[in-house]
Amino acid sequence: MSAVPQAQRVMLGLLIALLLLVQIKQPFPAMAPLHHLPTLLLLVAAPFLLRRWPLSNAALACIALFFALHTIGGRYTYTHVPYDVLAQALTGHTISEAFGFTRNHYDRLVHLAYGLLAVLPVSEALRRYLGISPRLALYVAVESVLAVSLLYELVEWLFAVMMEGPLADAYNGQQGDIWDAQKDMALAASGAVIAAVALRLGRRKDER
Repeated sequence: MSAVPQAQRVMLGLLIALLLLVQIKQPFPAMAPLHHLPTLLLLVAAPFLLRRWPLSNAALACIALFFALHTIGGRYTYTHVPYDVLAQALTGHTISEAFGFTRNHYDRLVHLAYGLLAVLPVSEALRRYLGISPRLALYVAVESVLAVSLLYELVEWLFAVMMEGPLADAYNGQQGDIWDAQKDMALAASGAVIAAVALRLGRRKDER
């Protein structure tokens, strides 16, 4: 087994630090375990997985960035991420005012980011460990984003069904939008297609 490169250990260390930081004065302690347990499990398993199946720095950076966005969202149950407060402090204006938002859209950002960030590590792993051609690997990576997005929405629905009313609403995060699941999946799919096209064009450019 190869050693985990220094740059990748730094990425994992920063993600650990962020996970610990968001627990300080946790505003939604009842919801925190549901959101942060997957990240914790990833961090525990990451050194073993990366020694057994190494990834490039770019691929791991995509994974770490997605989980960083998820960790921030999890602190505020996504629905209450205070991006408007930050924008107000920096610019004197809120994002919601600028774009006419009537809901908190941080969850939409993370679903889009999932599509954008998942394609590179998945396609790289498929090429490296299954010997799949680059073009087919990109296609399967996009399809995996669609499949995982669907499974996530089903799991989210099942959790919501099993929870009590207020807790279910907080975890589900629909914010009154009956098409929330469809929009989330559409954004993830859009991000995946954009990433696949960008990677394909980048490889064509490198081949010239």
